[in-house]
Amino acid sequence: MSRKVIVVTGASSGFGKLTVLELARRGHTVVATMRDVEGRNAKVRSELIEAAKAEGHVLHVLEMDVAVEASVNSAIEQVIRQHGKIDALINNAGTMAVGVTEAYTVADVERQFAVNFFGALRADRAALPHMRAAGSGLLVHVTSLMGRVVFPFFGVYSASKFALEALAEAYRYELKGFGIDSVIVEPGPFPSNLISSSQEPSDQGVLTSYGEVAAIPGQIKDNASHGHDAANPPRPQRVADAIAQLVEATERRPLRTVVMPEGMDLGVQRLNEAVSPIQNDLLTSLGMSSMI
Repeated sequence: MSRKVIVVTGASSGFGKLTVLELARRGHTVVATMRDVEGRNAKVRSELIEAAKAEGHVLHVLEMDVAVEASVNSAIEQVIRQHGKIDALINNAGTMAVGVTEAYTVADVERQFAVNFFGALRADRAALPHMRAAGSGLLVHVTSLMGRVVFPFFGVYSASKFALEALAEAYRYELKGFGIDSVIVEPGPFPSNLISSSQEPSDQGVLTSYGEVAAIPGQIKDNASHGHDAANPPRPQRVADAIAQLVEATERRPLRTVVMPEGMDLGVQRLNEAVSPIQNDLLTSLGMSSMI
């Protein structure tokens, strides 16, 4: 197996943190990126570096705020200067808005999209020229089951993930001729800090007009960790393992990879299987079957 240079966004916690450790464990050159590496994430940076070092591996940590284009461009250029290439970019950085959809102002929604959608777009655009020059590369976009199905009170979050799915799939077709693969990972409801740190909607007047319904998002947050089997809790490591397998794949990767907690089926895989032939038929009818 060839050793790859891999950049992971949003590596300070959750799937990102597990993914960088798993990829380092497998012997790859891993660049974990996150915000505020000299401040609130300084401890996380040290933990990641030391954890990899304890197993005989090297892990690099760089400052990157995916919501700021200059920060993204600077980090990617630094990776190129230090390592000469980027074999894979894992777009993992994300936040989650849980609340009454109407109560999120346009500015609120823009903040959600700044990370979940435009953050990936910025990172992709920074990395792609180097991948096209090399004639190879992999873009992994971590979306969600809510990038395919919609739950009440997750409308803003789902919208950002639906948008990311569309971007990733368009890249899939357009970049094939350059030897670059674009794939999507759709995690299910694994424990994370996304819900607990959810952005609140700003329009209090709208919230008031919703009456008792406005209290439901708070109940969702309070009960987010309930319903899991305490004896067999969901393992977020499954997502990190799936990403690592996509990175190391030697054959054509699937466009979408669904990763659910063990024993759970919310129908996302069936949805993907149903839509795929329709999408392929559409491309064929447009004379673009070579891009499938």
